[in-house]
Amino acid sequence: MPAPDLVLVNARVRTPELSAHTAVAVHDGLITAVGDATDARDWRGPGTETVDLAGATLTPGLTDSHSHPVWGLEMFTGTDLSAVRDLDQLRSVLAGAERRDGWILGFGLDHNVFGGRPIHRELIEDVLGDAPAFLRLYDGHSALASGTALKAAGIVGPRAFAQRSEIVCDQEGRPTGHLIEHAAMELMTPVLPAKTYAERRDRLVELLTAMAATGLTGAHVMDLGGHDVPGLLAAVEADGDLPLRLRLAPWCMPGASADELDELVRLQARSGRLWRIGGVKFFIDGTVEGGTAWLEHADCHGQGTDAFWPDPAAYSAAVRHLHEAGVGTATHAIGDAAVRHVLDTVQSLGAGGPRHRIEHIETVPDDQLGRFAALGVVASMQPPHTAYTRADHTDEWSKRLGDERADRAWRCRDLRDAGARLALGSDWPIAHHDARQVLATAQAPRGAASARHGLTGLMALEGLTTHAAFAAGEEHLGGRIAPGLRADLTAFTVDPVTAPADETEKAPIRLTIAGGRITHRGC
Repeated sequence: MPAPDLVLVNARVRTPELSAHTAVAVHDGLITAVGDATDARDWRGPGTETVDLAGATLTPGLTDSHSHPVWGLEMFTGTDLSAVRDLDQLRSVLAGAERRDGWILGFGLDHNVFGGRPIHRELIEDVLGDAPAFLRLYDGHSALASGTALKAAGIVGPRAFAQRSEIVCDQEGRPTGHLIEHAAMELMTPVLPAKTYAERRDRLVELLTAMAATGLTGAHVMDLGGHDVPGLLAAVEADGDLPLRLRLAPWCMPGASADELDELVRLQARSGRLWRIGGVKFFIDGTVEGGTAWLEHADCHGQGTDAFWPDPAAYSAAVRHLHEAGVGTATHAIGDAAVRHVLDTVQSLGAGGPRHRIEHIETVPDDQLGRFAALGVVASMQPPHTAYTRADHTDEWSKRLGDERADRAWRCRDLRDAGARLALGSDWPIAHHDARQVLATAQAPRGAASARHGLTGLMALEGLTTHAAFAAGEEHLGGRIAPGLRADLTAFTVDPVTAPADETEKAPIRLTIAGGRITHRGC
């Protein structure tokens, strides 16, 4: 064995199960040995760096299984509205908001702020002065634009889209400013203030560095962003290393042709040292709060009975095209009808082939739980989303669904108990990227999610390690601490498996290592 680049000693090594090992050796980005203090003395060479972890718990490197660190930076622009709780507070914040190139931009706006009122530009326009405003709601699937913003983008009435999107209009056909789903919101993109290449690059490195400080060593990126993201990542690696290992899944939208599907297949070959394109992301529905989740029965506003793909059979055909080319898929499916259709689609593909996964799964009936394990479909869920709901069902998510469906919110534990592989993530910027919050809320769900759906500490850790690696088809490369696997490692000052959830959420991270390189050193 060559002399290690790095040796970690005085650790409590979890693989993610607790082992008797106290030391780990790393060389050229891989784990080369695990053992004890005596072994560590024999491993060292003249160029080896030794780090004493002082009893910290060393786990496989944490991976956020659903994140948007590049595209999310476009959303995470302007005034942070996530702390706003009611309409009066929103108006006050907007009145004093900073302008960027004359615009008021905001993000993280909670649907509950409107107190059940229809989302309408008239509720805010009198406090904006002459500034156009574009405010993204927290779900990432809807936004509120002022009249001047709509005029700048040439939005004067309803339009037809190839996907399930809407420019909400009043009875006279005038836009209310409420833009629902991607195609409608993207009409604003050409007129919004743009960031320079240098800003995008610097903000990305800053964000990934902050993610590493919470223990993250990797992320499954559920988009390919815009503005040549592979080129941006390659440029960052030309100057150094990415703080996180990134696996990106480009979107496939309704109307995709066979040639476009083949291009998605060709994209799978693109990679760098710590990034690669892997898989394709679909949407089969939207969000509960926006009325675009695909439900088996209409929500309490009479909405939610349509899929994001106007022809769901075309979605299934696109998944089959990619499956036959050996490309796995990840499908955004929040409503019960959406989850059922994706499972039906995977079942129709037959046994074998690439791995498929379903993202979000916010409400799912009993008869679908066992199908995940039976079909080998990975469940990918984001426990921090539960914070947008309330236990008494007075929030917009719960009111839309009604008590029966709200009572089966975020059934993480039920899916695990049914044998499903459960990968966990944050969905940043929809929720904070802090991996410790993901671990904590997985064990102690909030809002409408019942405490009975909470995971054990070990299950939560597996969701960010072994099950995350399985979701990417990379269980032979990482997700555990063993010789020959990637040296992606996280050192906690507490044991995240046995510590109370609130302690894990605030525990300092002593060390983060991605690809054998230290990306964060804590106290």
